[in-house]
Amino acid sequence: MRKTSYAATFVLVVATLFLDIYATTRNDWLVDNGTEFLRTKTAVKYGLMERCERQTVRMPGPTEGSEIVYRSDWTCRTFPATVTDGCEKGHRYFCAAWTSAGYAAELGIGFGALALLALLIGVSTHSRRRRIWRAVAGIVALQAIFPMITFAIVTDLYRTSRFPGFDHAHPGVAFYVIAAGWITSFAVMAGVIYTGIAADHGHRWAAGNRAYTRITDHP
Repeated sequence: MRKTSYAATFVLVVATLFLDIYATTRNDWLVDNGTEFLRTKTAVKYGLMERCERQTVRMPGPTEGSEIVYRSDWTCRTFPATVTDGCEKGHRYFCAAWTSAGYAAELGIGFGALALLALLIGVSTHSRRRRIWRAVAGIVALQAIFPMITFAIVTDLYRTSRFPGFDHAHPGVAFYVIAAGWITSFAVMAGVIYTGIAADHGHRWAAGNRAYTRITDHP
């Protein structure tokens, strides 16, 4: 493959890695804006590793028809918590699945970093550029698969309301960002495979000026 192909792949992998990290570290995978009761509403956001909530209180204002709104800061805690979230009792499956989703997301980030390292090593010599695309495609595939597993687990837990707090929740920013990340990673993997095969077959657009040729015996 040409250096420009590897450079484009590097940029795309950096972009998908950023999306994976951004989504994994956000705490708005699922969001419950809350319902108002006695002029108080509690909004809750669920991340892969923490749960955050904020209270909004509406009080009558000094003039007729006006009101004063008190809104607290977001307060966060570890999620799911062993005692608070019932991980030792009725929600064992949920806690195990949600924790696994977090680990899968972290593995995806690790494989993304490994893909960048493979690209840096692979472009160093022409002979490596001829071979490394297979390894890059495989690692990028793993970078896509693990966030996809995270997305699937969260989707299933949300769809089946495995946790009481999800009854009125809806997907947040992180949920859609991780989807964009693993979909893009699969597209990058397909592009690397297509370009690598074309280079192996000697197509100049893929292999560059030093297109690969087969050595054949002449009579």
